[in-house]
Amino acid sequence: MPLILEAEGLGFHSVWTAEAWGSDAVTTAAWIAAHTKRIHVGTAVLQMPARTPAMTAMTATTIDQLSGGRFILGIGPSGPQVVEGWHGVPYGSPLARTREYVSILRAVWAREKPLEHQGRHYQIPYRGPGATGLGKPLKSMLHGRRIPIYVGGIGPKSVEQAAEIADGWLPVFYSPNRAGLTYGNALSAGCRKAGDGKDRTSFDVAPIAVVVQGEDLSTCLSWVKPVVALYVGGMGARGKNFYNDLACRYGYHEAAKKIQDAYLGGRKAEAVAAVPDALADEVSLCGPPERIRDRLAAWRESGATTLICATQQAEALRTLAEAVM
Repeated sequence: MPLILEAEGLGFHSVWTAEAWGSDAVTTAAWIAAHTKRIHVGTAVLQMPARTPAMTAMTATTIDQLSGGRFILGIGPSGPQVVEGWHGVPYGSPLARTREYVSILRAVWAREKPLEHQGRHYQIPYRGPGATGLGKPLKSMLHGRRIPIYVGGIGPKSVEQAAEIADGWLPVFYSPNRAGLTYGNALSAGCRKAGDGKDRTSFDVAPIAVVVQGEDLSTCLSWVKPVVALYVGGMGARGKNFYNDLACRYGYHEAAKKIQDAYLGGRKAEAVAAVPDALADEVSLCGPPERIRDRLAAWRESGATTLICATQQAEALRTLAEAVM
């Protein structure tokens, strides 16, 4: 909590919570909101398959009202390893699920009529196998605002859809050096599909970057590499790992294979050692304060409009605040 209060005091816009298969993001977001006064609180991300859209809409509105309108809802489809292995529900089609999910959230908050939705993933009211037939369309009792929705994703199709249907995008392992080539067309295409004059200037690109400040770059990168190894090597199955695919799109094909082979083989230290310095460096902000300040320019020029800094260092927050604010 002291680090969050430091960020609030320095004037940072928001603080974000996350979840995997341990603590959940909602409880921590509510706790942070209760102990702060000005800083916004976001989730990066809530796992959609773990909650019905209506439950997420209720949760978001509740935290938003309790915090005085400071909540940002970040959602994501997660991956089949977690969805089926932990939550025990089918993974299905993440793009279709996300589109339906966002549509239902918007409908709940709009309160124009009782909620009804008949889609591939969600049927409201439910009329399928085992239904009593007694379900009736309902309208939220809370009069909430249209809460900003951010969507996590790294594949070109998911990025395009995020730009079309959401208010912001939450990329992980975002490389400012490759952003235009990797994501530029997808973002522009998504904004065009949205219509109503939506363009890149009205869509928030909010990458997550590990920030480690220190005089020795190699030591700083040693804190980033385990995170890269976990995702590229172990966050998914062989042949179905979105983060491994991203590393390959960045040109690290050989390294991505080595990381995955070692991680899935139970050799985690070897997987960490296989992460190239260049890969760890381009998706993070590491090194002495002056190096971090200098490298921020590339993130600005890449089209990123919000930078979510994953750090445990108050001194790193101060360096970023001095450079940006």
